[in-house]
Amino acid sequence: MTYGNPWQSYRQVATRTASPGALVLMLYDGAIRFLNQALQGFEREDPLEFHQLVNNNLLRAQEIINELNLSLNMAEGGEFAQRMRGLYTYFDSRLQQSNAHKKPDGIHDVLQRLTIVRDAWAEMQARQGDAAPSSTGTQPSPSVSLEAQG
Repeated sequence: MTYGNPWQSYRQVATRTASPGALVLMLYDGAIRFLNQALQGFEREDPLEFHQLVNNNLLRAQEIINELNLSLNMAEGGEFAQRMRGLYTYFDSRLQQSNAHKKPDGIHDVLQRLTIVRDAWAEMQARQGDAAPSSTGTQPSPSVSLEAQG
């Protein structure tokens, strides 16, 4: 008898049984993880490893961001949904630029802003009793604007 990867099984069960709010938190965590892995690619000296790590992880982060964008309820979400759509579109654009030019600036920008959004979402979930702790151990900084530049 063969057994699957226990971590994979745990993640599948967690995904199937999580509330919608917890699923959004998981998506934020996944995008942040892929962005950090993409940044690790810039430390590689082998050009193939560099391009694979950066490209593959940025594409995965973009897939998650696009899924978050498509899941917005624009009919009932009002101004919040509109602002999140603009933010997700901005994130996607910055990551496309970073991937095309193989520059980390856009990744750092998106990572900083996405972490703020993620931590704010986690705090909101905690106040509603449906939460996970902050993945970064930091609280959102009130002095950092999430508004897209340019």
